[in-house]
Amino acid sequence: MTARSKPNAGVSLEEVHERELFGRLPDHEARAELVRRSLPLAEYLARRFSGRGESPDDLFQVASLGLLNAIDRFDTNRDVQFSTYAAVTILGELKRHFRDKGWSVRVPRRLQEIGLRVNAALPALYQELSRSPTIEEIAGRVDASVEDVLEAMDASQAYSTTSLDAPASEDGAAPIDVLGGDDPSMALLEEWATVAPVVRQLPQRERAVLYLRFFRGLTQSEIAREVGVSQMHVSRILAQTLRTIRQGVAAQRGPIDVPDLQDQGARYVE
Repeated sequence: MTARSKPNAGVSLEEVHERELFGRLPDHEARAELVRRSLPLAEYLARRFSGRGESPDDLFQVASLGLLNAIDRFDTNRDVQFSTYAAVTILGELKRHFRDKGWSVRVPRRLQEIGLRVNAALPALYQELSRSPTIEEIAGRVDASVEDVLEAMDASQAYSTTSLDAPASEDGAAPIDVLGGDDPSMALLEEWATVAPVVRQLPQRERAVLYLRFFRGLTQSEIAREVGVSQMHVSRILAQTLRTIRQGVAAQRGPIDVPDLQDQGARYVE
């Protein structure tokens, strides 16, 4: 055994063999052997981050990347074991993954870092103050402005999202089940807002006929009995009134689609 490979006091043969493998780098077989020996460590550290919204396979891939980086950067001249250096490097890669890619909505790194400091400071402040700390007290502890702390706390809500199909109540109802849909009355409201100024200028009788026909849904014969005129007279009032509305709106905003009683007479005569 050469002087270089001869184990020193307190150094195991395993460590000597490990250093020999590092001495052979960038040999492909030596690198593969170093990876094989340390993969259980990478798998163990990846499992520590499970349950945070990332799949085990993705976490293992990130940990493996950290292991490769550790192998490439390890300096055998330093008085530190490779397993220690690899663990720090792998953990750093996993934390970086969650910081940069684990957020459902992209959040600036500055706010992510402030949010981490806030989360770390809160337990200590609770214990020291025996109450919930104020925003000013939190800002003072993490050395940030009140505005940055508030923004970071809001941004922390973007770390994970919930599916609209996921049950959100005891009865199993999902948010998608209680969301509103298209409201047909909104289109009617917009149309009414367009014609309302013209309708307000109509005589009282014409407004009454419009109300009975289009809001109460009465037939022309029912309107005739209600108003005290003939059904033919009601038909003429409706035709003239709708023509007036169409012309009034067109003069203000351009043409509008108002029903033509002459074209749709069968709909109004019952």
